Amino acid sequence: MSSGPRERPALETPGRPLAHTSGPRLLLAIVATLLGWIVVSVGLGVGLPRAGDGVAGTTLTLVPLVVGMTLVAIAGTLLFHAVRSWARLILAPWSLAVLVGLYCLSLALAAVYPPHASSDASLPADATRVEMISADGERLAGWYLPSHNGAAVVLRHGAGSTTADVMQHARVLNDAGYGVLATDARGHGESGGQAMDLGWYGELDTQAAVDLLADRRDVDAGRIGVVGLSMGAEEGIGAAGVDRRIRAVVAEGATGRTAADKAWLADEYGVLGLVQGVLDAGTYGLVDLLTPADPPPTLEASVHHSSPTAMLLIAAGDRPDEESVAVRLAALDPSRVQVWVVSGAGHVAALRTDPADWREHVIGFLDAALRVEPHR
Repeated sequence: MSSGPRERPALETPGRPLAHTSGPRLLLAIVATLLGWIVVSVGLGVGLPRAGDGVAGTTLTLVPLVVGMTLVAIAGTLLFHAVRSWARLILAPWSLAVLVGLYCLSLALAAVYPPHASSDASLPADATRVEMISADGERLAGWYLPSHNGAAVVLRHGAGSTTADVMQHARVLNDAGYGVLATDARGHGESGGQAMDLGWYGELDTQAAVDLLADRRDVDAGRIGVVGLSMGAEEGIGAAGVDRRIRAVVAEGATGRTAADKAWLADEYGVLGLVQGVLDAGTYGLVDLLTPADPPPTLEASVHHSSPTAMLLIAAGDRPDEESVAVRLAALDPSRVQVWVVSGAGHVAALRTDPADWREHVIGFLDAALRVEPHR
C-alpha cells in the first residue's frame, strides 16, 4: 500500500538558503580566516620592515605572506561552499573585514615589534658616553656634550633612527652653550629593551635622561629642556606633562601617538576622516593588547598638564597635518605655546632646510624659556 508522497527534508526547502549552511565548513572557514589574518599580518608588520636584512628578513616576509594568503584563499572557498544562494553575499563584508583586519594588525605589529635601529656612527669628539636606567629597569644609552651656560636639553630622535641622526642638531645646540644629552630610545641604537615606534615608553625614557642632567654639576636643575623630533617630539610633550623639571620643549614634527590624537581628522575631512578614525581605533586598540606599555595621554592632555612649561611646536610646511596639530595644540594656551611653520620643509627637515632660521627660532626660544643670556 502506498503511503503517499514523501515530504522533502527541511534542508532542501526552497527560499531558505541559510538552512543549507554547512556547519563544519563554516567553522573551518572561520578558523582559516583568523589564522590567515594573523600570519599575513606578521609578514607585513614584522617581516616586511626586515626584508632588507638578508635571507632571514626575506624569509620572515615571504613565508608568512604565502602561507597566510593561502589560508585566506582556503577560507574564502570554504565559506563559498558552506552557504547557498543569496547568503553568499556574506563574502563581500567578509572580504572587507579581512582587509581592515590586515591593515590594523599589520600596523600594530609594525609599531610594537619594529627592527632594532642600529648605528655605527662615531661620537662627537667632545662627547662622553653615558648610561641611564629607566624607572622600569631598562638600560638606556646615549652621549653628552657639556654645558657652557648652565642649561641643558635632552635630545630625542624619531622612530627607527638613533642619536647618530641628530648630531647636527646637537652641534647647533651645544655651540649655543647648551649641554646636550642625546639618548637612544629603548630598542634603538645602544639602548636595551623592546622598541616601540609610537613612543609609549617616552615618558619613562625621557625622565631617566632628566634625572641624569639634574645630577650634573655643569647643569642648573631648574634650566632643563627637551628637544624632540617626530616620535621624540611627542615624547617630549608627553614628558613635560608628567615632569615639572622640564621647563621648555621644542617639538618638531609631532602628529599623535593615540587614536584620540587624530580625532580632528573627522572635522577636517568628513567621512574620510571618520573612516580613518575607525581604522585608528582598531590599530591602537590592537597595539594596547600587544604591548605591556600603557597608552599615553593625548598630546592635548599633556599640553594641558605641562603648564607652565614653554613649548615651541615646529611644523613642516610640506606637511599640512603637522601644521593642523601644532595650531590646535597652541590654541590650548597661546601664552606659552608657540608655532613655527617652516616653509618648504619636509618632516623633521627644518634644520636642513633653513639652518640659520632654525638656530634663530630654537636657540632664541630656549634662551628665553630657560633664562639664558644669548651666546656670543
